[in-house]
Amino acid sequence: MKIAASKEEIFAAQAYEDLHVPALFRQWAPRLVKAAEIRPGQRVLDIACGTGVLAREVARQSGENGFVAGLDATPGMLVVAKQLEPSIEWRHGTAESLPYENDSFDAVVCQFGLMFFQDRTAALREMLRVLIPGGRMAVAVWESLENSEAYPIEVALLERLAGQQAADALRAPFVLGDRAQLTALFREAGVAAVEVATHHGTARFPSIRTMVEADLRGWLPVMGVALTEEKIQSILEEAEQALGQYVTAEQTVEFDAPAHIVTGRKS
Repeated sequence: MKIAASKEEIFAAQAYEDLHVPALFRQWAPRLVKAAEIRPGQRVLDIACGTGVLAREVARQSGENGFVAGLDATPGMLVVAKQLEPSIEWRHGTAESLPYENDSFDAVVCQFGLMFFQDRTAALREMLRVLIPGGRMAVAVWESLENSEAYPIEVALLERLAGQQAADALRAPFVLGDRAQLTALFREAGVAAVEVATHHGTARFPSIRTMVEADLRGWLPVMGVALTEEKIQSILEEAEQALGQYVTAEQTVEFDAPAHIVTGRKS
């Protein structure tokens, strides 16, 4: 299936792969594979696959006799994903309406996508629909903002210098951090044997400027917030001091990035 995307979408997706994947997301892929209990020969669907870091890890585990599909709503992400690993089936679509038949997959995984779905309950029910009876799902979401490092400081900086809309855009990835609410969401959707485990990762960026600029020029526009160049520069200048405590001896930036991994089964 040919995937069409604009040059701007592909450029943004490549930037995501080059910066955010190594800084944040790559380390979580093996953990999701383990949590989903992926075995050789299985059929696995990665929902909100982005540029495919998790799907590629799944493919390594499921092996040449397995089948792996990655689905995302952003065409640019899928173009880059297909360039990186053409053997995986990449599909354009939404989590609330999966383009697959009932009982199609042994496992379904989703890494840091659930927070952004329009209807989370519908998405979880779709995951159950395409799973075989007894099939397993593993879903990662970020811990709450107050339990994360660096990002609460960046959110406060944005609130002060760019307003609530900009700050809320950066808060969005952390909205499912409450363990009790997260458990209730999965159980209400009909997921069986729900378990929530909290893990600690490490965010690693080349510099404060790289980290914050990626949010200001990459993430905020995706969330519908466009800042002036003057505003961007003022935020970048103040960020150097505000986030200075996370600069290492090598002048990189490192901080704790906790997340929940939710597992469950189709009864």
